[in-house]
Amino acid sequence: MTQPPANQTDLADLTDINQIKALLQKHNLWAKKSLGQNFLTNSSVIDTIIQASQVTSDDIVLEIGPGLGVLTKALAQKAQHVHSIEIDQDMLPILNETLSQSENVTIIPGNSLKIDLTKIISHHPYKVVANIPYYITSPLLNLFLQNEHQPESITFLVQKEVAEKICHKEPDMSVLALQVHLFGTPKLIATVKNSDFHPAPKVDSAILHINLHQPNDPSYLDPETALKILKTAQQAFTSGRKKLSNTLPHLKDQLQQLHLDTQRPQHLSIKNWLDLIKIST
Repeated sequence: MTQPPANQTDLADLTDINQIKALLQKHNLWAKKSLGQNFLTNSSVIDTIIQASQVTSDDIVLEIGPGLGVLTKALAQKAQHVHSIEIDQDMLPILNETLSQSENVTIIPGNSLKIDLTKIISHHPYKVVANIPYYITSPLLNLFLQNEHQPESITFLVQKEVAEKICHKEPDMSVLALQVHLFGTPKLIATVKNSDFHPAPKVDSAILHINLHQPNDPSYLDPETALKILKTAQQAFTSGRKKLSNTLPHLKDQLQQLHLDTQRPQHLSIKNWLDLIKIST
């Protein structure tokens, strides 16, 4: 990054609502609803995200949507290096200003859902930490959980209701929750009030942390098996929450053998899905 201007913005300034407004006005910008831009105005939330992420000086961090750079700046104080992907070209001048002293930050213009992660991270271990636009929560989880080069962990600030659903286990597990549990262990760290943002969203948020399963973990499934389970489950969930005998007719015999034919997809445990895959291949 370039050397800081004399009026370098500090971390406290970046969560002060008056400073946020002044910074946006200075660059003739505003929060774009179409990009889900909501800027944090509570520094303690930043602290909680950092603590939850367990980022250390050995870690490479990938951040999605740095916005004004408040979380980026905090991550840079902890991590070895931070790669931040920003889709909004208008934010780049602000980030150049607010992160001018953070020499271990690389800002990458582009769409996080389309960028080749291997070109950014290579094959190094990494952690994902972000205050993400809520409308891309599922696509981002799909991207990282199903990626050939998975992160060690994911820490997202997401819609509270979504975080709660992701942390559910059977008998009320959505297909998104199933996917997360196949690849990792989710935990709802803390709730965040909508008043802690500018502009304030209509709903409250939550800090969600997911530790990705490692090969030596008892819960670890090889990616091929996990993806087979997910593909079958997605088919079962597409017809609503009907009985499995109706949604997976090609597996009728196997379902009967496991006494699962009258069950609904949200009621199955990961072991149930695993047993079904094993006798179906």
